[in-house]
Amino acid sequence: MDNINDTANIPLGVILDDAQAELPPADIPEILIITGMSGAGRSRAAATLEDLGWYVVDNLPPRLLSALAGLVTPTSGVRRLAAVVDVRSREFFKELEEVMESLQEHAVEYRILFLDASDQALVQRYESVRRPHPLQGDGRLLDGISQEREVLAPLRRRADTLIDTSNLSVHDLSRKIRKAVASASDTEPHVTVMSFGFKYGLPMDADHVADVRFLPNPYWVTELRKLTGRDAPVRDFVLSIDGAKDFANSYVDLIHPILEGYIRELKPYVTIAIGCTGGKHRSVAMTEYVSEQLRSRGVSVRTIHRDLGRE
Repeated sequence: MDNINDTANIPLGVILDDAQAELPPADIPEILIITGMSGAGRSRAAATLEDLGWYVVDNLPPRLLSALAGLVTPTSGVRRLAAVVDVRSREFFKELEEVMESLQEHAVEYRILFLDASDQALVQRYESVRRPHPLQGDGRLLDGISQEREVLAPLRRRADTLIDTSNLSVHDLSRKIRKAVASASDTEPHVTVMSFGFKYGLPMDADHVADVRFLPNPYWVTELRKLTGRDAPVRDFVLSIDGAKDFANSYVDLIHPILEGYIRELKPYVTIAIGCTGGKHRSVAMTEYVSEQLRSRGVSVRTIHRDLGRE
């Protein structure tokens, strides 16, 4: 948009690609309107959705929601749009009702997530950050809260999901947001299994580190020295060592329930590092094997070899 003043000329109606109405259900974009009381957790909700891969726009004037909805198509690369719309947009907020009616007329499906909290909780939160309520003006904090409740009442009644955050921690709120909007892929762990060489240092981002230097080093086998753990002779040598597969299988048994716990604790991305001396033979072979075992259990795994080729 070349000129910010052009936003005043954007119609409330939605200009959509004609093909969008014919999309199969799996390809229909998701649009979520996040709204609710100021101080009830809208920013946390937006951050949670960003972590889940949503395209999030905060403090959006309702008129622009029409334009954004027309851009959300499978070919745009954005399938899930979340817009935080609230009374901070001041006079523009009055247009939201008309914009939502326009979306419905154009068969654009959307959901409304409304965040609420008790007056007492909102007052405590505002006092802790020492900021005025957006509708407070020259009055008291409770005056602003009361006015906002009145303005938002019709939207609250239309909400698809209503969350009372009065007694929720930020982590509890994130969990509720995930439960309300997450797809199956959002609740799966994303695991990176990385081989490395201890002589090059520990990976800074590793959540778990396994040391396979207890296994005999193929480096000392002349015909294996120039090969790597990705080559069949080295892989077979490493995995045929007494205890090697037992160690790997036991390690996978140990890690698997931990991954489920990470998801519950809002940590979907996990890095497992497996190290040997140089990161060329043992760690590479074991990394490949552990990755295969995790994939066989339905875990999404990315395999990388940090130090392969450094020698």
